[in-house]
Amino acid sequence: MDREKRRLSGVLSSLSLFCVILDLQLDGLLAANHAEIEGHLEMGRKLLAAGQLAEALSHYHAAVDGDPNNYLTYYKRAAVYLAMGKFRSALPDLSRAIQLKPDFLAARLQRGNILLKQGDVQEAREDFLSVLQSSPTNEEAQNQLERVKEVESSMGGASEAYERRDYYGAIALLEKVIEFSPWDPSARELRAECYLLVGELSNAVQDLKPTTKLRNDNRAAFLKLSKLYYSMGEHGESLSHVRECLKLDQDDKDCFSHYKQVKKLSRQLDMAEEFIQEQRYEDAIEKYEASIKTEPRVEEYSRRAKERICHCLSKSQRTEEAISVCTEAHERDPQNPLILRDRAEAYILNEEYEKAVEDFQQAKELDGENEEMKEGLERAQKLLKQSKKRDYYKILGVKRNANKQEVIKAYRKLAQQWHPDNFQSEEEKKEAEKKFIDIAAAKEVLTDPGAVSVLRCNPCGGEGLLRGWVLWKPMQDAPLSLLLHIWGAGGVLLPGSSRDGTVGWTFVPHEWEVEVSFQEPK
Repeated sequence: MDREKRRLSGVLSSLSLFCVILDLQLDGLLAANHAEIEGHLEMGRKLLAAGQLAEALSHYHAAVDGDPNNYLTYYKRAAVYLAMGKFRSALPDLSRAIQLKPDFLAARLQRGNILLKQGDVQEAREDFLSVLQSSPTNEEAQNQLERVKEVESSMGGASEAYERRDYYGAIALLEKVIEFSPWDPSARELRAECYLLVGELSNAVQDLKPTTKLRNDNRAAFLKLSKLYYSMGEHGESLSHVRECLKLDQDDKDCFSHYKQVKKLSRQLDMAEEFIQEQRYEDAIEKYEASIKTEPRVEEYSRRAKERICHCLSKSQRTEEAISVCTEAHERDPQNPLILRDRAEAYILNEEYEKAVEDFQQAKELDGENEEMKEGLERAQKLLKQSKKRDYYKILGVKRNANKQEVIKAYRKLAQQWHPDNFQSEEEKKEAEKKFIDIAAAKEVLTDPGAVSVLRCNPCGGEGLLRGWVLWKPMQDAPLSLLLHIWGAGGVLLPGSSRDGTVGWTFVPHEWEVEVSFQEPK
């Protein structure tokens, strides 16, 4: 018996010693763990202050894992999440902190603020009221509670305005809702719908974009944005957003169907622009014409295709086609200076300089800072001025060595062809009259031996070449009206008489500097 007692006493003593040792070891472990947690918290605080949010978050993760019942650690980690813009991740930490310490007003107030920004006004109200129960004078809770009431009222009013189709009224009310609840996707979606219904597509896009992040797996928003961009003619943005939809679910039928259409059109348009850069204008035209067939319903793509085809035709020097297509493009988009520029270049190639000047002038008014428009206008004006120095040989279609009989023969043929009586419409008659007068003027000059000798001295020929030579015409040979047409634009006609007493007209060019004085004859 004594032996048994001694054995039992030894066992108990050993057990007591083991417990003491275990207790000492546990205290050491707890002390070490506490120190480690404090180290993580301190590092997290320093990194947060330095703006190194990702690194700070990793230390707060370690602190929470080490002590999952410390409400302050959850609160601090929530602060990091908020600094990173991850409000959804902050909410569970704030709720856990409140669960561990129900009277933790700072956490409850912060959670209420997040809930209000999300548009969860009922839950936000409960948090603010709870704060005011414990701290009736809390000014922030009072102000936020007033905002809750304003958001509820404005959201209700906006919904009613939308139902009665007062879309601008709804937009105005939703402005306040979104100001206080910027993370509420439903408010932005409603305002986007209102913008769509009043035709303000860009504003609708701006409201829809944030909802792709405010809602999880928001494929509907990505698809809607893609279709909006597509309708606005921004095929690149459309393709980018529909791809985001397919990243969330590659089997989404609606997104994939739209993706195929956008990809085909986008490829055609991109290739067309590449061809233009390579000066392969015919290939570019082909691609733009194909793009019109791919998407005939959206006016923006047809309008842009016509603009670029106009450019390509002008660059290809297909003047008649260019003028026709550019005119059609201009009618669709009258405020586009690039179309006017391209048509002006086609007019220049077609030697229609007055029309080129008009187009460049209008293009310059639309885009006054564009040096290309200024240079083009100056060039067209110069060409117009030069064109008024008529090439009489070219007008009659005769060689420079043509004799008088050849000139008269060519004159009679052209005069018969362009006689105004041969035409019916007023427009045709005016054009014929202009040509008929030019033909008559050319014949008058080229049958004058003196004028011909001057013209043949210069290989270029032209009306301006007669300047520098005083022309004489007897009155009976040339009526004043005809001479004014032939020479009057480039100088002045003075009445006078020749040495033989013949009365006639003398042409003096503008370019001459003539000093004139009137004195009594001596």
